[in-house]
Order: sequence, then C-alpha cells, then structure tokens
Amino acid sequence: MATGDRLLLLDTASLYFRAFFGVPDSMKASDGTPVNAVRGLMDFISRLVGEYDPTHLACCWDDDWRPQWRVDLLPSYKAHRVVREVPGPRPDVEDVPDPLEAQIPIIQSVLEAYGIPVVGHPEMEADDVIGTLATDAGMAVDIVTGDRDLFQLVDDEAEVRVLYVARGVSRHERVDNAWVRGKYGVDARQYADLATLRGDASDGLPGVSGVGDKTAATLLNRFGTIDAIIAAAGDPDSDMGPGPRGKIKAAADYLAVAPRVVAVRRDLDLGGHDLTRPRTPADHDAVVALDEQWGLGSSAVRLVEALSGSH
Repeated sequence: MATGDRLLLLDTASLYFRAFFGVPDSMKASDGTPVNAVRGLMDFISRLVGEYDPTHLACCWDDDWRPQWRVDLLPSYKAHRVVREVPGPRPDVEDVPDPLEAQIPIIQSVLEAYGIPVVGHPEMEADDVIGTLATDAGMAVDIVTGDRDLFQLVDDEAEVRVLYVARGVSRHERVDNAWVRGKYGVDARQYADLATLRGDASDGLPGVSGVGDKTAATLLNRFGTIDAIIAAAGDPDSDMGPGPRGKIKAAADYLAVAPRVVAVRRDLDLGGHDLTRPRTPADHDAVVALDEQWGLGSSAVRLVEALSGSH
C-alpha cells in the first residue's frame, strides 16, 4: 500500500450509546436537555483523531438498524431489541432510552456543522457501510466499534484493523489477525463463520445447538469454512465425529440462511462521498450557535483543536 493516508471509520451508534451510558446524565444544556451522549461522542472523536491522526474520517450511520431483508432470512434477528411494533414503513422501533433519542438530532447537527462526513445507506446497517468503505479503500483503515461482528473485516494485508472499544474508548484494543486468532482460535476471515456457528444472543442469532466457541473453532480449523463443514457433515466418509455431525445436520435450515445475515456487506453503492478529514468547521456560525444552545463547552473546543491538528 503506497499511500500514507489513513481512514478512520466510526460505528456511530456504538459510540453514542457508549457515551450515553458512560457519561453522567447530569451533563445538560441550560434548558435541561441532556447532552451527555452528544458531548461524549464529541470527546471520543477528539481522542481518536488526536491519537491516530487520520487523513480521512467518516461517521457511519444505521439508516436501518434491523433491515427487513435480514429479518426475512432469520426472524429472530435483533428481535429482542424491538420495543414496540407500529404500522407503516418502519414496522419495528428500537428500544432507545428517551433521553438518548432526544440527543440524536443534536448529534446529527453537530456532525454537519463540523463537516464530519456521515454515511448511511437505505435498508442497511452501519456495519454494511463500514464493510463497503473499508474494502478496497486504497489506504490503511481503522474501524472504531464495540461490535464483535466487525472482526470479520480485519485484514492485515490490506491494513484494515478494528479499534475495539468494549472496555472503553480510552482503553480500546487494536484488533489484527493475531488478536482474533489469539482470542478465538480462528483467522479474522473465519470470524463470521465462527459467529454463525456459536450464535450471538446480542443479535438474536441462535447458533448451532451444542456448538460453542471451542467446537466452532475446531471445526473451522479442520474444514476451513461453513460450506465445507456442512459438506463434511453430509459425507459419511469425512473426518467428522458423530456428535458434531448430528448437530450440524440438525441445524441445516439455520445454516442455510444465517451466513448471509451475519456477513457484513462490502458492495453497497454509497455514491460519491468526500471523506477527507475536515481541518476547520464546515459552518463556523453553526458551531457557535450549537455551543451556545446546548452548552457544548470544552467538548466543542477539543473537537475543533483535534480536527485542526492543533491539540
């Protein structure tokens, strides 16, 4: 890879949820509106831009947090996160705390004012936007998320890694292939198959009954892919024990659809986006007005300084 450029891709919802639950809700604007998620996200961006000095930056957005095409394949997908069903084009509503819901439009206004690119796609999750932007980016890519699903995008050769914030943004881990193999016993390119086999309660993926991390890793190291595992289960002469064979065969219906649900899309038409990191706010007057209205204070100062490189 010839360029010295670096693209920082933010799983925005993952970060503003983390900010909301991690920053005291006593942080409010003068009218009493909570701004802990707004200021927390701004501080996260400042910290990450300051540490990694990306030349390119994008806040990736969940235009659809639970795409119907994934639910059609696997009805249990994220079903436990649905708080209510409503008529209309959006049949389900995600369980988002009201004080956070009120801050999302403010977050959108802040990102727009600072000129930080926001990229989404109809009927797609931020993960799919990230997968598309990270693939063939032509530069090193850092993906910031608390979501393990994105480990499948790690690619040492293409210089794509995950900055995993499960323990906090200030204590994030740099995930490369060796990290994934050390943690899960498989290569990053096999992680989606591992997740499919073992399941993931946080996404409503039941997995193959009786198959956990270790069994899934053993099968993937022996056979390579889910397709090869399914083929081996159906081949009486294959090197697969009767226990795993029975479990894989019993899960045939699930395994026929789940890999498509778990796989992050990498081929979306996102149109033309200039992801060059803004060095100055796109709308200085809007930045000042937002600061005055919502009391963004030191968070606003830090973000201006981090983006400009003067921190």
